[in-house]
Amino acid sequence: MTRFFGKRWHDMGGSPAGNIDREQHDFALWEKRVDALMVLSSSAGLMNTDSLRRVLEDMGEDAYEKMSYYERWIASIGQNMIEAGAFSTQELAEKMEVIKARGVTYGDAS
Repeated sequence: MTRFFGKRWHDMGGSPAGNIDREQHDFALWEKRVDALMVLSSSAGLMNTDSLRRVLEDMGEDAYEKMSYYERWIASIGQNMIEAGAFSTQELAEKMEVIKARGVTYGDAS
C-alpha cells in the first residue's frame, strides 16, 4: 500500500488564509437552489456527500481557486448526476442553452 503524507491543494488546514469574514450574509437565490438540488439529488439516491467531495477534490487547483463555493458544488452535482445517469452531457448542454436564452436576469430574486 502506498502511503501519502503530503497535502493536496484543496486541503487548506494549517495554511495561512488571512482574516475570516464573520458577518452573516444572505445567500443568493441561485446558491439556495444549488443547496436544494444537492438535498433532492441525494434524497433520490443520485449522489451522497462522499461523491460530492470526490468530484470537488478532483477538480484541480486552478478550478478550485477560481470558482466560488457554490460554483464548485453545482459542478460536482452535475458530474454526479451525469455519472448516475440522470441526464447526459448532451442533454445538459441543450438545457443550458435554453436557460441562457431566457436572459441574464432570469430567476433573480427581488
